[in-house]
Amino acid sequence: MNEIGGTPLFFLEFGDIVVYFTPFTLTLFILALIFTVFVLVSRPERQIDIAFGGDAFYDKVISLSELRFRRFMSIACGLACMGAMVTGDVFDFTLFVSLVGICNVGIVAAVKSRHVQNAAYQYGLVALAGTVPLFSAAAMVAATTGTLSMLELAKNAVEIPLAARALLVLGVMGEGMAPFYAAKAEMFRAPGAPYVIMCSLSSLLIFLRVAEVILLL
Repeated sequence: MNEIGGTPLFFLEFGDIVVYFTPFTLTLFILALIFTVFVLVSRPERQIDIAFGGDAFYDKVISLSELRFRRFMSIACGLACMGAMVTGDVFDFTLFVSLVGICNVGIVAAVKSRHVQNAAYQYGLVALAGTVPLFSAAAMVAATTGTLSMLELAKNAVEIPLAARALLVLGVMGEGMAPFYAAKAEMFRAPGAPYVIMCSLSSLLIFLRVAEVILLL
């Protein structure tokens, strides 16, 4: 196996469905796990808007129903991110990445603000469009190689089309990576850290993981 992330510490195969740990993926998995636990036990912060030119300020309080939904979506995002870190199957990787994108939209769309929901809607359209190249890449890999297992593909026994790699990167960018949604400042001004921070953390971890996947293939 091409040891991009280090010598495999553990792997479990169920046909093409593979779960494996390397020092690299284990580190990413632990980061996602720690932040998911942090989201589970923490309480959201209150956002304060200052009115310039005076002493007025506005304290935005998150309702209990919104709190519960955003916490649920953040935990689901963390679990999907952990799955993307350890999977050794190309299709499962694309599945987890698309789930991360859905959860990120849900985290922001729950905010009861017209500007924030408009930003989440536009990001949702980008994420929806990103699923096409994302799953097209997995389909192209399966069609040209006959397998989706990264362990088999890393043996370099077959040549993977460059278009499949390009579509995979494009799909991942659409699902939850900068620069697409980072341009929407309303998403980061949404009240309720650490939930909004989960969008940025999952984006970083998915970026690191997809870089390893591309080098591995």
